Amino acid sequence: MYTPGLIGGLEKRETAMASGQARRRVVLVYDDAARLQVLEQMVAAEGLPVVGRFDPLANLAVAVAQLQPDMVLISVDMPSREMLERLARLQRDQPRPMMLFAAQSDADTTRRAVQTGISAYIVDGLHAARLSTQLEVAVTRFEWQQNLREELDEARIRLADHRDIGKAKGLIMKRRELDEAEAYRLLQKMAMDRKQRIGDFCRMLLGAANAL
Repeated sequence: MYTPGLIGGLEKRETAMASGQARRRVVLVYDDAARLQVLEQMVAAEGLPVVGRFDPLANLAVAVAQLQPDMVLISVDMPSREMLERLARLQRDQPRPMMLFAAQSDADTTRRAVQTGISAYIVDGLHAARLSTQLEVAVTRFEWQQNLREELDEARIRLADHRDIGKAKGLIMKRRELDEAEAYRLLQKMAMDRKQRIGDFCRMLLGAANAL
């Protein structure tokens, strides 16, 4: 259900222009003209410049790559499975805050929507008075998700480095008849000489050794 009388109720907010969200460039995705009008009025009231408008069947990945918006706002009756799969790929390849407003949903659709990694999935909740808070919550959640992904990636790299440095040390110890400390110092020097991280150098060294 959409809030009636949006024109009268959507005054420009000076505080929005001063806030962090005021200059976020947005792309709008909609499935009918009425939803587009509602979205445009609401984002205009928040001082958000619109850089593109697309229907759900458009190639959103290409559009986002070209336009580089800061946020994607989507308003549809009910997202299809295909649409949610596209959004999941977009969030994986070109992550940014994405909010999906659905007029209706069911348990399976809600579950799939949450699994896409979008920042907010809001059912029957496209209301002007709430948008500013919803935007901030979505951006905060997106930033938290990105920080978590970065921490997980760093942890995976550290584990991979530990494993491959150990293997490379064993290889050097065997071939050069060095002890563990000497082998590690040699690996460090070889990596520094090549201006590489020691983990990356060890992976290259192991790959070359396996190719022999």
